[in-house]
Amino acid sequence: MIALLQRVSRASVAVSGEVVGAIASGLVVFVGVERGDDETKAERLASRVLTYRVFPDTDGRMNLSVQEIGGALLLVPQFTLAADTARGTRPSFTPAAAPEVASRLFDYFCGVVRREHPRVATGVFGAEMQVTLTNDGPVTFWLTS
Repeated sequence: MIALLQRVSRASVAVSGEVVGAIASGLVVFVGVERGDDETKAERLASRVLTYRVFPDTDGRMNLSVQEIGGALLLVPQFTLAADTARGTRPSFTPAAAPEVASRLFDYFCGVVRREHPRVATGVFGAEMQVTLTNDGPVTFWLTS
């Protein structure tokens, strides 16, 4: 599984013009599911997302996690993260998990995160979404499990 984390001061996701999830300070996490991913990988990635230290401490160093600052998470499914872009000018989505598998694992990932952290909003799997965010820093990291 893949997570693209962006530290944000605010973010929202809309479907058909209606906001379905919004947060203030925290992380937007775009989540991609690849073939061969399973619940163990989802749990590992959830743990990494929740404990990854990307927020500044009192000295301005990135030493605090979203859990430690009480920040929020906006989890957005994004199958394009699993694209193979090694050749040509058009991505191949062969590495991506089948939609039914990816949907199930995204939901599982969200459940794991929600069990460990109270402030979670999500996008909608398979929907055409508009994501608006203000990247804080900018700070962006690519995590895999």
